[in-house]
Amino acid sequence: MNLDIKEAILKKIREYDRIMIFRHIRLDGDCVGSTKGLKAILQATFPEKEVFIIDEQVSDYLSFMGPDDEDVADEIYQSALGIVIDTGNEERISNQKYKLCKELIKIDHHINRSPYGDLMWVEEERSSACEMIAAFYGAFQDQLKITSRAATCIFTGMVTDSGRFRYEGVSGDTMRLAGLMLDQGIDTELLYAHLYLKDFDSLKFKSYVYDQMQLSPHGVASIYISKAAQREFDLSFEEACTAISALEAIRGCLCWIAFIESGDEMETIRVRLRSRFMAINQVAENYRGGGHACASGATVYTQEEVQSLLHDADQAVKEYKETHEGWM
Repeated sequence: MNLDIKEAILKKIREYDRIMIFRHIRLDGDCVGSTKGLKAILQATFPEKEVFIIDEQVSDYLSFMGPDDEDVADEIYQSALGIVIDTGNEERISNQKYKLCKELIKIDHHINRSPYGDLMWVEEERSSACEMIAAFYGAFQDQLKITSRAATCIFTGMVTDSGRFRYEGVSGDTMRLAGLMLDQGIDTELLYAHLYLKDFDSLKFKSYVYDQMQLSPHGVASIYISKAAQREFDLSFEEACTAISALEAIRGCLCWIAFIESGDEMETIRVRLRSRFMAINQVAENYRGGGHACASGATVYTQEEVQSLLHDADQAVKEYKETHEGWM
């Protein structure tokens, strides 16, 4: 644990009366949980400070963690400390007014290919950014206050970004920090209901995924979710992205990929890549993406690129199977 950088961050937080917290585009449980969790800790500890999360993005799935703040004048940003969490590069920061902040801190658990900020705390081995916020609180329990709401937000991101503590990166420290959050009185039954209860129609969509999924020669499971399918099942883009989870338990498939038509002006096709045992992030990096070794994202624009990415993933699986034993 790098205590020096944590101490520098806490010192910088103490210096400012206003703090703006930022996250990445395309919301997930980790970026929402880490930002809201840190905000709640700072509000409980420093009630005299103004702490804002301003983001035009909305997620029905994560709405139980509460709304963000209304936008404020540029002058507020200009006098504030900015903290960006769970965002590997500046292009993916959802609120680009982060540039107005007087100073900037980066807190992230992705590969640090794009350093930015006046202070950087990056731990690539962490399973989630929320784990880092839990560690930040844990390092200064004598100075920081936490609430059940803050702990719930942080625990949410730890659960979702680690695949319920199953993915690579989960360590003994992960579980100890999760326990520290549970000690704050989290209602786990209610939390898991928010995260995992499904509407009846969503199960019909899951059946559609199983019916339409494809398998490559060497073991890449894939599904393509068109805008037409999203309309048929009345899905938000976020709900369509959940298709990736339906493909994760196929024996012999070391990689599984979901392609989701976004419907934006650029007609982009968002790609979710997941893998078991082997790394898949290098494939993602060749298609305008990247991320963790076994959980990455990418962007393609044409069906030719869809097929090219699938070919590259299939070759990566082939090479892994030929040079490794013990995979399933």
